[in-house]
Amino acid sequence: MQRRLALPLLLASVLAACGTAPPRGRGPASSRLDPEGASDVAMHALGLVGTPYRYGGNTPDGGFDCSGLIGYVYRHGMTPVAAPRTVAQLAGWGAEVDREMLRTGDLVVFGSRATHAGIYVGEGRFVHAPSSGGTVRLDRLDGPYWSRQPVAFRRP
Repeated sequence: MQRRLALPLLLASVLAACGTAPPRGRGPASSRLDPEGASDVAMHALGLVGTPYRYGGNTPDGGFDCSGLIGYVYRHGMTPVAAPRTVAQLAGWGAEVDREMLRTGDLVVFGSRATHAGIYVGEGRFVHAPSSGGTVRLDRLDGPYWSRQPVAFRRP
């Protein structure tokens, strides 16, 4: 009797699993960008290092704030993707990614309330527009300041 019930229960659980979403933050996240597009995003971001910071800025000529930099890079890449304009919106954009699964083009979102963001470019580094008076720059996730900040990773 138990064996006759076991097969239908097993089949039902397998079919039910097919209809559910994969757990967030596990395995490779799907992306609107193929690997070539993701690499282009990283190269484009690196090319903007040195651009002045400007609150609300979203162009190389006018300067960038952190979300303006991300929006510009994604809009003007080989595979244009419209990124949200604010860091709070970026914090929920795309799929959550574990640190071990990071690839170029992923987003790094700092703060428990999403206060800053950048673009991961590989080898533990990210490009971002850090603060007033500064410029777009390349920093390390394991650097003295950034390693102490709460961080989440997103794959657009």
